[in-house]
Amino acid sequence: MTQTAVTSPSERAVRKATPGGARAPRRSGRRRIALPYLLLLPALLLELLVHLVPMLMGITMSFKELTQFYIRNWSEAPWSALDNYTVAIDFDAPVGQALLKSFFTTCLFTVLSVGLCWFLGTAAAIFLQENFRGRGFLRTLFLVPYALPVYAAVITWAFMFQRDNGLVNHVLHDQLGIGDSPAFWLIGDNSFWALLVVSVWKGWPFAFLTVMAGLQNIPRDMYEAAALDGAGVWKQIRHITLPSLRSVNQVLVLVLFLWTFNDFNTPFVLFGKAAPEAADLISLHIYQSSFQTWNFGTGSAMSVLLLLFLLVVTGVYLLLTTRGRKTSDV
Repeated sequence: MTQTAVTSPSERAVRKATPGGARAPRRSGRRRIALPYLLLLPALLLELLVHLVPMLMGITMSFKELTQFYIRNWSEAPWSALDNYTVAIDFDAPVGQALLKSFFTTCLFTVLSVGLCWFLGTAAAIFLQENFRGRGFLRTLFLVPYALPVYAAVITWAFMFQRDNGLVNHVLHDQLGIGDSPAFWLIGDNSFWALLVVSVWKGWPFAFLTVMAGLQNIPRDMYEAAALDGAGVWKQIRHITLPSLRSVNQVLVLVLFLWTFNDFNTPFVLFGKAAPEAADLISLHIYQSSFQTWNFGTGSAMSVLLLLFLLVVTGVYLLLTTRGRKTSDV
């Protein structure tokens, strides 16, 4: 005997609505797979045009003897092989010595700036976790430096650091009586500390915002249980808050490091085209080597060396933090 398959009215309606039967799910599955790539396509095109193409052009320029005589048609500049790199890393010559000194200055500046930004942001975020009157106002106030345009903020600081009529010397020297005479903040050795103050002022709100978001994922029950066991505030921060923020801090420190080490806008707006020797960051140093001496080949080689250094540091940092995370999980 043969059995006749009985189909319900709803199944008949589905078959009529989707011709081809089993082909419809395949098509929908392909569309789901292709949809993310279609949505990412505009961003990928912009990334290609804004970052990748100029980067490839810069790498090509680093192997050319590109000076002011070939600016109009840089593709006709003769190839120099590794000569530009040899000049950049020849630390016995003036060009290499200046680059090495700028590199160490940038490293010191980055360590101090990232450390202070992380400390101030973490301390402010932990402090503002407690409920008290005016907490919302303080949260908004702390984010003002991060919301201001960089140029407006740095130009304001440049006026405040003026020797004769700046607010900084007015407070330190005129009001508090510190120093025999008003200090020069935009030239000399003090320029390093002026640059550090501006960098920390505009960078720590980002750390504050990131840590404050990470604190929302820590259950309050852990703090209540620790308080019942007799743990004070410092022990709670040490044994609950900081370990819970480990993954957040790993990303935060890396982002702050890359932003600070590559920072060009802050020293350029604060000091102009020629920064003082004490505040000669490597980003501005490469700019001076390229656009003031018109030796774009050497400047491009310095940029490629900087890129390689940042890639190596980032890779080692991610490797160490990933291993540390796996060890702590075990």
